[in-house]
Amino acid sequence: MISKLRTGVGVDAHQFGDSGPCALAGLLWDEAPRLIGHSDGDAAVHALCDAILSACQLGDLGTFFGVDKPEMAGATGVAMISTLREFITAKGFVINNVALQIVGNTPKITVRRDEAQKVLSDALGAPVSVAATTSDQMGFTGRGEGIYVIATALVQIP
Repeated sequence: MISKLRTGVGVDAHQFGDSGPCALAGLLWDEAPRLIGHSDGDAAVHALCDAILSACQLGDLGTFFGVDKPEMAGATGVAMISTLREFITAKGFVINNVALQIVGNTPKITVRRDEAQKVLSDALGAPVSVAATTSDQMGFTGRGEGIYVIATALVQIP
């Protein structure tokens, strides 16, 4: 028997702009500059969406929320998750969980991890875990130029 569970992986990276606040993991962070993007630049949400779309074999973030869609300009991460959730569930998929790993020096995720997990989980209707690390001063994240996020999703297929 073939399993009805599928995993997906998503990654995203955004560079910091000149001013804040930073939209990341469904929250606004005053202590970090904003992330540049067509939407609000929330790299954690973008990786989350990519992981889910990958698990469902439905393309990627660019296909679903691309820069060619003017209605997505400035969209919040939570709005993106809600839109994706409606689309995925209408097709019969069940999202079991998503895990995020945020790589960067700032903002400090630990102080608001529980809040981020709640906001993302509520928007998705499934558990989302959030972890963070630095790159030990290596690469663009180590130099404080931006954020990199890796996500995995577990989805039950119809």
